[in-house]
Amino acid sequence: MDILFMLIPLSVVMALAVLGGLWWAVYRGQFEDIEEEGRRILEDDDTNTQ
Repeated sequence: MDILFMLIPLSVVMALAVLGGLWWAVYRGQFEDIEEEGRRILEDDDTNTQ
């Protein structure tokens, strides 16, 4: 029973850390244009080859 006094606050802190990381990623624009990144991977990039 004593372990619950440690695990419950620890799980709340970890959940807040995950939510904070998600908020940070959204705020920094990580999810702005998801489709463009998928197209960029599939495009043939011949401009870097010499």
